[in-house]
Amino acid sequence: MVPIAFINSNIIMKNSLFSRLFAVILLSVAAFLPSYAQSPTEWKQMKSDVNLFWVNDMGRNGYYDQKTIAEKMGAMGETIGIEGIIAVGDIHHFNGVESVNDPLWRTNYEDIYSHPELMCFWYPLLGNHEYRGNTQAVLDYAKVSRRWNMPSRYYSKVFEGNGTTLRIVFIDTTPLMDCYRNDSTTYPDAHKQNRERQLAWIDSTLTAAHEDWVICVGHHPIYAQTPKKDVERADMQKYLLPVLKKHKNVAVYGCGHIHNFQYIRKPDTDIAFWVNSAAALSRKVSPTDGTQWCSPSTGFTVIAASKKNLSLYAVDKDGKTLYTLTKNK
Repeated sequence: MVPIAFINSNIIMKNSLFSRLFAVILLSVAAFLPSYAQSPTEWKQMKSDVNLFWVNDMGRNGYYDQKTIAEKMGAMGETIGIEGIIAVGDIHHFNGVESVNDPLWRTNYEDIYSHPELMCFWYPLLGNHEYRGNTQAVLDYAKVSRRWNMPSRYYSKVFEGNGTTLRIVFIDTTPLMDCYRNDSTTYPDAHKQNRERQLAWIDSTLTAAHEDWVICVGHHPIYAQTPKKDVERADMQKYLLPVLKKHKNVAVYGCGHIHNFQYIRKPDTDIAFWVNSAAALSRKVSPTDGTQWCSPSTGFTVIAASKKNLSLYAVDKDGKTLYTLTKNK
């Protein structure tokens, strides 16, 4: 018969080894789990010197999570406090707007983003769907809405808080690409824009930029996993990417267009390539070359900047933080 003490010792030893092994497994799994921000208490952790919301691909008359996301943005805004909202194209599906009086302004925008915390300045860009309609009407809407700030098709804005400065460079990407410029029937205004003039402006703007952080945004991706035509990314890599890589102060190039979240890195540049998901109607996604993280969830991005840190929080329709990209100085 085996002594009771020996049996207990074996049991204790096995339990101890199992406990340690189980703890290691738990810690290993936890390292790869996303963090979640689901309440005002947790949302406060996003608050920094400069905070912005970032939306795109949102014009669905409130459907496909658009109204749900808008309400969540308002609730989060109460906690975080934001300096503004950047809207990176495709505010209106499918054929843009006809005028500043188009009913889509109400059904896609005014009636959806009606929370008091969203009555701040919005900084928009044209997407490919705006280029199907009256692009000038999108700029002219600033004369109708006090919160709509779009001084030009491409422009730059510096945000400042507690001594931290963040420059956003807004790029009009549709007319940079030959595939849109050559289709004047569908995109009548694209070929009318001076591509070389805009690229020269981007170059000079980045040369003069001395803020703590610089983010460049445009509707179309430079890199992304997508079934959309490869020629789009090829044109962006041909025309825009060399200008951005020339300057070492660009922390992030961000876009929409693909209707999912993607974070991509490339070995030849320190620029982080961030695809913000759609604020209405998402699409499937899978990893591609350089993918660090991706998700098919609808949602938006929260930008948080301090002197030492720049963070992008991918937030879904429920207010959960799916992933956080942080760059440090």
